[in-house]
Parts: sequence; C-alpha cells; structure tokens
Amino acid sequence: MILPKALEDLIVEFMKYPGVGRKTAERYALYTIEKLSNEDTENFSNALKAIKTKIHHCEICGHLTDQEICEVCSDQKRDRSLLLIVESPKDVFTIEKSGEYKGYYHVLNGRISPIDGYGPEDINLESLWKRISDNDIKEIIIATSSTQEGETTALYISRILNDVDITVSRIGYGVPVGLNLEYADDLTLSKAIENRKSIK
Repeated sequence: MILPKALEDLIVEFMKYPGVGRKTAERYALYTIEKLSNEDTENFSNALKAIKTKIHHCEICGHLTDQEICEVCSDQKRDRSLLLIVESPKDVFTIEKSGEYKGYYHVLNGRISPIDGYGPEDINLESLWKRISDNDIKEIIIATSSTQEGETTALYISRILNDVDITVSRIGYGVPVGLNLEYADDLTLSKAIENRKSIK
C-alpha cells in the first residue's frame, strides 16, 4: 500500500532516531496525525527548531547549554581542583543525576577510534590542555567508557599528562566492560567515581 507522501516523509524522519524502526516510526507518525492538535504539532516543530538554533557547546567545557557558559561551569561552589573527563553531554547528565560529584567536567564530544577515522584532533582536547595550564587543577578523573575506544582515549590522555604535576585517575568500574556510562545506575556511578584508581 502506498502511503500519502507527507505521512511517508514523517515516518522516514522518525526512523532517523536511534532504536526507532519502521513500525515504531509509523506509530509515532499516526499518533501525530490522529492525537496531536495543531497547537501540539506547532509546539513540537518549534522545539525542534529551537534545539538546533539555541543549544550549543559551552565554550569552557564542551557541555550542552543555551547560555554562553553552561550551568556547571558557572557554579562557583563546585570543587575547582577536580576535573572529570567524559565522552559526551549524556555522561554529564547521568553523573549529575547521582548528585555525588562536586567538581567540574570536560566533555570530549567523541572518543579516539582509529578504525572509524577519529583521532585526537577530532575530539575536544585542545581546550583541555589549555584548561589544565590555566587553572589550579589537582586531580583529573578520566571517565571515558570501558569500550576499546574509551580505553584508547583514556590511555592517550594519561600519556600526554604523564609529565604534568597533576594526579590522573581512572574511574573505578562496577560497570560491565563495554558499557557506556549512560546505562549505569546512580549508585554504580557514585561508587565508580568514589573508587577511582590513580593511573599516574
């Protein structure tokens, strides 16, 4: 059966989301047509446009924000001696939900993966070196995932910082090998940060 073009186009757009197959996309599209009011669809459309025009990376840490500097970097009460390095903004959201970590973050927005063509120059490392030289950081906690790419990224960062007078530690993992931080529960993350191990 040939679907109306507008419906097919919407299904195709929904299928671009991770984990959304054809059947789920069809459900979303039909729900949009049958259940959402014109005002609802207008609000949805405006929200999509706004997230692409108003959300950007914090100029200090690389996290997502709608301000010049993100909420975390703006918080003067946090521990300036601690810097936690993560792969993506999703990791910041996950760790913040636990409420245990009180330092600052540095978001790489990627990880080193030679097989996929991503090297050190393709992730947010230049600003990291600058932050380390310009601030009174005493410990860097590397919290990249326990995947091969995450471990490669952690090893690269620790080697670069080998001659810098800063403690470098790796997040302790109660997280299964190969799992990304976003899938870990709050308690596991809290313990992983608490039980970090020095690698330098």
